[in-house]
Amino acid sequence: MIPRILEPESMEGPDEVAQYDAMDHRAVNDRFTADFLAAHGPCRGGEIVDVGTGTARIPIALALADPMARIVGVDLAPAMLERAARNVEEAGLADRIRFIPGDAKLPHSLGDARFEAVISNTIIHHIPDPAPALATMFEHLEPGGTLMIRDLARPDDEETLAALVEQYAAGESAEARELFRASLHAALTVEEAAMLAATVGLPAGCVSRTSDRHWTLLWKQPD
Repeated sequence: MIPRILEPESMEGPDEVAQYDAMDHRAVNDRFTADFLAAHGPCRGGEIVDVGTGTARIPIALALADPMARIVGVDLAPAMLERAARNVEEAGLADRIRFIPGDAKLPHSLGDARFEAVISNTIIHHIPDPAPALATMFEHLEPGGTLMIRDLARPDDEETLAALVEQYAAGESAEARELFRASLHAALTVEEAAMLAATVGLPAGCVSRTSDRHWTLLWKQPD
């Protein structure tokens, strides 16, 4: 098993953010959106918080897929939120997507609000100890709410990791390929993700492998 090698927790520079936003994540984002709606059902008009929203590509996809979706994007990096706000404005969705700066590892980063759903895509691998962030997400679900977290799964060996980079980032820039490689190195394994879920009282069965490079935590708060 290759070791977990951490990467920077957030992207601060405008060049880094622009490079990230230019990467083609449409298929992954569309699948995340479809999987979330299949599990959650139609949006009910309450707010959905997207932790580690980045440049807001998933909130945009979700708002386009469901006209009742209202999303709050949270991110640690001001440069990400600046680009996110621009993307949302260009998509004509500023009336249904808003942003707040915040660090999900801090207990009061989301205030006292509870949300119809809490979602997060590929943020866990950026966090050295993701347990406090997961606890925060868990605590802010309203009754009947859906928690969906998806992230990369660290491969068992360097050969598999290299093959994934070649398969999914061959058409990207050298910098983007290296970013994907580093993210795979920083990711949790499926087993580690299940242990993480257990630390906040979630059942281990809520975590499963959902692609050759992703695991997903899916859980619904009882009504």
